[in-house]
Amino acid sequence: MHAMQLVWASLAVLALHSQSDPSLTAPGATLQKLGDGYSFTEGPVADHHGNVFFTDQPNDRIMKWSIDGTTTEWLKPAGRSNGMWFDHQGNLISCADDLNELWSISTSKKVSVLVKEFQGKLLNGPNDVWVRPDGGMYITDPLYKRPYWKRDPAMQQPGQFVYFLSPDRKTLKPVAIDLNTPNGIIGTPDGKTLYVADIGANVTFRYKIHPDGSLTDKTAFCPMGSDGMTMDEKGDIYCSNQGVTAFDPNGKRLFHVDVPESWVGHVCFGGRDHKLLFITAVKGIYGLKMSVRGAY
Repeated sequence: MHAMQLVWASLAVLALHSQSDPSLTAPGATLQKLGDGYSFTEGPVADHHGNVFFTDQPNDRIMKWSIDGTTTEWLKPAGRSNGMWFDHQGNLISCADDLNELWSISTSKKVSVLVKEFQGKLLNGPNDVWVRPDGGMYITDPLYKRPYWKRDPAMQQPGQFVYFLSPDRKTLKPVAIDLNTPNGIIGTPDGKTLYVADIGANVTFRYKIHPDGSLTDKTAFCPMGSDGMTMDEKGDIYCSNQGVTAFDPNGKRLFHVDVPESWVGHVCFGGRDHKLLFITAVKGIYGLKMSVRGAY
């Protein structure tokens, strides 16, 4: 278990290469280390208070970074959880990679399995999830072979797809089947636009969302893949891979944040005012104070 006070330990000012809107970051803000000692951090998502839940996937646990600066182990075992999102009832929706399932975890930590298979076969490995306003869920399902799998590690489905789970949670269907390796995913708060990162092709695409879950008007949004994504109140998209790069709603690059780790798994907004860009990066977690709030 990790339990640590928030330490705004001074780091050297890391490069913030602003190309159009330096006002996104708070005046004088620098990247700060919030904690370390993990194996591989992923899937951060904030509750309505600003507390951030994230995963330490190799150690099979979900951690909670609280707005008072402490970090504690919230759930273990945790289904090898990866990407996560909160639904409107406050349940933590988790891509439980251990058995290739999608979970709903209540505030009392009761687990309900929402998705176990598609057409009689396991999914490849649910990776990231976004819940739209009416409760429908979009799930990316790439194949990353895991050492802890007891199943056949080969691809289980005909391809690496994006799936839609209907609001009543009765219907699961593929809605994007032509991507190489879909990974990070985020949608707009109005439920009209979806962004999906094809990390294999190193492109993030934008789609129009329809009520039945289908996607149309596929457009290349930016020439970058992403392990995880978040969005601010202005509609800017933040992509994570080697550092964090932000793009405006038209796909114009705004700035890049260097992170002193080999990879950034995911990113979200949290903190009391939802103006802390919270970054999960392999063995550490980091924060950057922003002048904008997160969209969620």
